[in-house]
Amino acid sequence: MIDLHTHTFLSDGELSPNELVQRARRMGYTAMAITDHVDVSNIEIVVKEIVRFCNEVKNYYGDIIVLPGVEITHVVPSYINDMGEFAKKSGIKVVVVHGETIVEPVEEGTNKEAIRSEYTDILAHPGLILEEDIILAKENQKYIEITARKGHSLTNGHVAKLCKKHNVKMVLNTDSHSPENLITDEMAKKILKGAGLDDTDIISVFQNSLDIVKRYTI
Repeated sequence: MIDLHTHTFLSDGELSPNELVQRARRMGYTAMAITDHVDVSNIEIVVKEIVRFCNEVKNYYGDIIVLPGVEITHVVPSYINDMGEFAKKSGIKVVVVHGETIVEPVEEGTNKEAIRSEYTDILAHPGLILEEDIILAKENQKYIEITARKGHSLTNGHVAKLCKKHNVKMVLNTDSHSPENLITDEMAKKILKGAGLDDTDIISVFQNSLDIVKRYTI
């Protein structure tokens, strides 16, 4: 299992970074990103701590890759690019942007600005994303998330259908905030099938996550 969207107590998760990694290892994860929520109030602190932890964890776990990341969350859309730039220049590898999920009051235009930003890797749970934004994601080579998280996952079918129509790359993430949010490969496959994807699509989704990991570890 590769999971590129998780949270610790550095934002609103329940676990310390080390416990999250330890639990993920025991469930068979081979790679993950810690992507705690950031906005203008906490980005400097969170980035520093996540980068420090991920650099340190290399010294004592050889069976899992842990990438430093952030999830830019509920910020004014015009701030997304600058925050992504700051994160990348400060050592962050995976920049996730909190998309326009239907279960939270995310600012309209967030999806589009995330896709426009050169620093965004993954647009998370984009809700009822517009087809024009999916087309833009294709042009800008962005990854779109299919999510395991309750609530956010309500629009997985819509997202997957548009991504498949326009050949936009998808990844499956958990958006984990607590131990029970972590999943196995088998559960990941079931979630993807529930979103309307077939076996060939599922192989591609898993490969996309692996490609991101390779990009930041080679």
